[in-house]
Amino acid sequence: MINVIVAGATGRMGSRLIALIKDSTALTLAGAIESKGHHALGEDAGEATGSGKTGMPVTDDLAALLEKGEVVIDFSVPEATLSHLRAVVQHRRAMVIGTTGFSSDELQELRSLARQVPCVFSPNMSVGVNLLYKVIGEMAKTLGDDYDIEVIEAHHRLKKDAPSGTALKIAEVLARAVNRDLNQVGVYARKGLVGERKKQEIGIQTIRAGDIVGDHTVLFGGMGERIEITHRASSRDTFARGALRAARWVVKQPPGLYDMMDVLNLK
Repeated sequence: MINVIVAGATGRMGSRLIALIKDSTALTLAGAIESKGHHALGEDAGEATGSGKTGMPVTDDLAALLEKGEVVIDFSVPEATLSHLRAVVQHRRAMVIGTTGFSSDELQELRSLARQVPCVFSPNMSVGVNLLYKVIGEMAKTLGDDYDIEVIEAHHRLKKDAPSGTALKIAEVLARAVNRDLNQVGVYARKGLVGERKKQEIGIQTIRAGDIVGDHTVLFGGMGERIEITHRASSRDTFARGALRAARWVVKQPPGLYDMMDVLNLK
């Protein structure tokens, strides 16, 4: 059994991770982490997240749990994730990071730290989305500059960062495939008299509404035809199961920064 610590334990993703670990035959819950002052501190992690008693209280002391935990799975917020990663590096454990919304400076620190331990960092743990990354890159290379590229993403109204980490990753894959710099060609909003669409543009558009779990569409628009590829997630279990698969994989790896493409052997 692999001993797993869940950070952001009472959040939308953390709750599903605890429920799935509780039912797993390969993984066991070794700890549940929340922020200092959180209302669930001291409560049973399973009862706090609606999956039944686990015997594991929610705590804010990750360092104490790392003595017995083998891998930390973190879907929290950037500041907390970096703090957790620093502790993981000190204790030489493994980590799976699904947190999004990092600034460029935070990403730089994350990548530097993560290379010191076995770490999977991916904005989307879905098997289907990671297969999408591979497919759209090949499509973009074949279609070339004759087709306009747009990315449209939709999430629930409570999501704090925009565009989603997955949409940004999709745009990066597409830009790399057609030899463009996303920082130069990415267009994140259009309003007013913006003029004709530039040939090199890659549009990334955001929708926030209701309880949408996560929709991502890649649109290749040519003269006389349009190709659309859409991935729709109907349950957060899609991402949670992917993260647990990553946890099982990463504990067997040498130190280094990996992503779900590595986990799924898609590279």
